[in-house]
This record gives sequence, structure tokens and C-alpha cells, in this order.
Amino acid sequence: MAIFLNKDSKVIVQGMTGATGMKHTKLMLADGSNIVGGVNPRKAGTSVDIDGTEIPVFGTVAEAMEKTGANVSVLFVPPAFAKAAVVEAIDAEIPLAVVITEGIAVHDSAAFWAYAKAKGNKTRIIGPNCPGLITPGQSNAGIIPGDITKPGRIGLVSKSGTLTYQMMYELRDIGFSSAVGIGGDPVIGTTHIDALAAFEADPDTDLIVMIGEIGGDAEERAADFIKANVTKPVVGYVAGFTAPEGKTMGHAGAIVSGSSGTAQAKKEALEAAGVKVGKTPTETAKLAREILAG
Repeated sequence: MAIFLNKDSKVIVQGMTGATGMKHTKLMLADGSNIVGGVNPRKAGTSVDIDGTEIPVFGTVAEAMEKTGANVSVLFVPPAFAKAAVVEAIDAEIPLAVVITEGIAVHDSAAFWAYAKAKGNKTRIIGPNCPGLITPGQSNAGIIPGDITKPGRIGLVSKSGTLTYQMMYELRDIGFSSAVGIGGDPVIGTTHIDALAAFEADPDTDLIVMIGEIGGDAEERAADFIKANVTKPVVGYVAGFTAPEGKTMGHAGAIVSGSSGTAQAKKEALEAAGVKVGKTPTETAKLAREILAG
């Protein structure tokens, strides 16, 4: 089992023919992902040879889905064109759109999020500004390194890309059912709560690791959800314990004002919901090990 992505997922890449798209298409293929096509209106009808695999390029997402049965799109589209690309994926009703692009205007993200909702949420959006998701040994949709872990029983949801990689590496000997990087922008598609609900329902996930960061109230809302709905053990980490108040840190969503959105406030909310919270990623991994060891 896995959440959102598995060995049967058929993946297309919007923006595959660009330098970044090509680089990561190659890496996804190497991880065993079933890449069935690329999308670029200017190069429709051509194909790209990637390490001996011939991948066709289609003019639209709808055409790619019709010809290949694709059910996942990974987007490596520059920020200025990303909104149109996501809207196209939503119009085609592709079940999963993974938006890797960083620097998309918040207004654009809010617009395509609202558009997906208005269309009945037939397309799950992950991101933007995220590393994507991986089900080790089955499929990789995004930029998460595929060689830092193995299949296992831990589910991981994280706002931060690099902390996703670190946690996967720290617990590589145990392995992961799926790891989902949801992105750190103020407006994102799939939230901590969405991933927590999916991991709770996944029979092959025994423990959930949740990584948050300063700013906003997503972690507090996740704590409320855990308290009410999650029976599996959850271990947490909140990035930004040493961040100065009022200073924007890295991700656009990571802005602290007063006591709202601080790492300490989030830690307390999670602990009140029964989540064990580490002060560092390594301590968090140690807590996960202790729980799994019984």
C-alpha cells in the first residue's frame, strides 16, 4: 500500500523538455517511475530519448491522458506559466498534480486552488514549492532523492524539502511507506491533515512523522485533527526554534508574529494532542525508533 502514488501510477511531466524537467525525468525513471509522456505544446508530436527510453511529447495534458492513461502529472513549469499549466491539469481532471515550481505568486496559487475546488476537487494538488512525493520501491513523482531510503512502515509528511530528505536518511534502515513534501508556501493544495488522514487509513503505515515549521497555524490545526481522528503514533518536528521573531525565514509561509506561529507554540499544541516532538531532526528520528521498538 501507499498514499497517493504507487507502482501502477502513470506519470506525465509538464515542462519535461526544459533543462530541469529533463534532469528530474531521468532521475524519476531511474527510481522506477512509469513516465509515460511529457507535455509541451510547442514540441507536440516529437519524442525524447532518455537513457534509451523513448518518451512521447504531447500538446496538452488531456491528450497525454487519452493516449497513455496517465493519472499523475509532475509540473516543472516556470512561475509565470505555472498557473495556466495547473489549470490545464485540473481541466483534464488528472487525479494528481505535483507542482514542484518555486516562486509562484500567492495570488496564482490561490486561484488554481480555488479553481480545483470549484471543479469538485477531482485533481489533488501537491505543492507548489515542494519536493513532491515518493513511495520507495514503487514510484517517485518530484525531486526527492530515491536512493536515501527503502520501503518500510513509516509515513512522512513535511513542509520542508531538505528536512524530508534528512528524516528519510535518518530512518533509512526502517524505511517508508510514502513520503510527501507538501511545500512551505502560504497557499498549498494538500495539507498535513490530508496526509495524516491518508496515512491513518493506510494499513501499511505503522507510525507517522510530521515535519512542520514556524509561521501560520497549519501545525495547530493538524494537532486538533490528530487528537480527534488519528489512532496511530505520530512523531513531530517543528523547524525554527531559534528563528528571530518578525523575520521572514526561507519559506514564504514562515513568518512569525508575536507568539502566533512560533515553534514553541506549535510544539505545545502537538504535545497536547499526544504527539512526541523532537527539538532536532535527529532527536525526532530517535523518538520514532523508540516507539517502533515498543
